[in-house]
Amino acid sequence: MSQSLFLVALVVDDYDRAKAFYCDALGFECLQDEVQPEGKRWVVVTPKGAEGAALLLAQAASDSQRAAIGNQTGGRVGFFLKTDDFARDHAAMLAKGVQFREEPRHEAYGMVAVFADPYGNTWDLIQHSS
Repeated sequence: MSQSLFLVALVVDDYDRAKAFYCDALGFECLQDEVQPEGKRWVVVTPKGAEGAALLLAQAASDSQRAAIGNQTGGRVGFFLKTDDFARDHAAMLAKGVQFREEPRHEAYGMVAVFADPYGNTWDLIQHSS
């Protein structure tokens, strides 16, 4: 048997706002943006050249879903963006207005810095040590 994780839903307030951040500021590519019944859309984004899971940008449709926006992981870093060139991607993200919550730091596993999406979800930008 072969299985893989291919999508992770990220609850957002607006499809276009989320798509703009992930595709414009982070440089992700949009794999799908299809209209669904009842005004919903199937919006899937992924880092360029990625082989792992993609994000399904899911616009909140209820009060309980809206309450989860930005806090899907209870305040922990919940998303991890791996890079092969930390300095390049960190500089590009800063130039696009991405808000980092700390200065880059060296850890035993590599270079890392925490950033937030427009909703407050926290991410690690990581380049693993060789």
